Amino acid sequence: MPTFGFDGKKSPEILTLPMMSLREVVMFPRSIVPLFVGREASIKAIETAVADYGKQIFLVTQKTPEKEHPEPDDLYEIGTVSKILQMLRLPDGTIKVLFEGVSRATWESDGGKISYDVEEEGDYPKVQVTSLTENLKATPEAKALIRAIHESLDEFGRVNKKVAPEAILAMSTIKEPGQLADQVMPHLKIDFARKQEILEELDPFIRLEQVYELLLGEIEIVSIEKRVKGRVKDQMEKNQREYYLNEQVKAINKEMGREDDPQAEALELEDQLEAKTMNDENRARVHKEIKKMRTMQPSSAEYTVVRNYIDWILDLPWDDIKDDSDVDIKLARTILDEDHFGLQKPKERILEYLAVQTLVETMKGPILCFVGPPGVGKTSIAKSIARSMDREFLRLSLGGVRDEAEIRGHRRTYVGAMPGKIIQSLKRVKYNNPVICLDEVDKMSADFRGDPSSALLEVLDPEQNYAFNDHYLDLDYDLSKVFFITTANSLEGIPLPLQDRM
Repeated sequence: MPTFGFDGKKSPEILTLPMMSLREVVMFPRSIVPLFVGREASIKAIETAVADYGKQIFLVTQKTPEKEHPEPDDLYEIGTVSKILQMLRLPDGTIKVLFEGVSRATWESDGGKISYDVEEEGDYPKVQVTSLTENLKATPEAKALIRAIHESLDEFGRVNKKVAPEAILAMSTIKEPGQLADQVMPHLKIDFARKQEILEELDPFIRLEQVYELLLGEIEIVSIEKRVKGRVKDQMEKNQREYYLNEQVKAINKEMGREDDPQAEALELEDQLEAKTMNDENRARVHKEIKKMRTMQPSSAEYTVVRNYIDWILDLPWDDIKDDSDVDIKLARTILDEDHFGLQKPKERILEYLAVQTLVETMKGPILCFVGPPGVGKTSIAKSIARSMDREFLRLSLGGVRDEAEIRGHRRTYVGAMPGKIIQSLKRVKYNNPVICLDEVDKMSADFRGDPSSALLEVLDPEQNYAFNDHYLDLDYDLSKVFFITTANSLEGIPLPLQDRM
């Protein structure tokens, strides 16, 4: 039986061999590759090759892996004559075959068709194959390239532990360009179409250059994968360590009979924070405070301070808006007439204000200020405005207020610190767009603790109050959606800068 040799030369007569098509696999000469075979035609071809063709078979790759019975146009023109070294039948009906590539070869079918009936189960293709010769002369450039690949193979073996050291050692002894290229290719994870291009390149030096380029790319990819896996592994170990330590803390608290578990409370606060809608800067600040709380003992005074601070932030209606987009001006007129007799000019001015705010869909604009003697209905008409707009109503009496902290709050460094009255009121109503009536703004006074009227300048200025900074929260809070109404008995007690906001 004529056979092909490793030198790429064939015997004078053209051989007819069984052919097996491969899916997404390219067989190279001089390489040993195990394959699992399940198609009936392929199993029959292997059995015939073992019985009648001296264990020789022709392997060629399909252009379209999905085809079960490929036609000549579905196969590449160049394949590999291979030898069957071992064959093992598996319980599921498939066989595991160890192939050794012998030489490149082209194939010809009989009359443009593969000589087998694809409809007949178990039949196999037989084709005429002609081996392809190579130029085996080694040039100085080829020797330099071989040396460079040997060095790269050592690095490839260090970064890719899936390649056996014996295989790297065996390839490091090869001095022939074409053989070295064919030995390296099965170890590279690249697309089968690119591998086929390498197989079809008959110039050993050009083929070796292409393999060197692919080898360097594979080394870079494997190195990146290794770094990424290392980072992921470190992060997983860190997370597992934190989880283990948290479970230990829970167990210790349970054994000591502590009812307050800081870890469980921290998880609950994290869930509440995720449900809140606030900007990223404020969210990161709360995350930091919760992380700090995890490391504290519940019995410590600092724990109580941090916990109260987090509770205040989570209880505030950051972006919770009560829908009032459809303000009915006729209904507002009816409500104002029902609640108050007379006062035609103030009511007309109020309705004009509401109509403008409804059209522009924003609260930016001058603050309403009702000035008049006591008992004429300033506060009650503010309440009627809230009812006509279907908003929550809050009344803050500023008469006799002397401390700026009543508006801006106290810093957390003070014992018993709390936010200012504005923030406290928003926490009560649970919405960020109520109607707030600031009563008796002309009765505020200043002393050594500060001037509360100066603090009101930022609250009532629509160009600033979108980022109101309460001393206790130390976070920017949006007050631009709040409808402020102020009342006074006289304008004489109101500073001119504050009057300018109204």
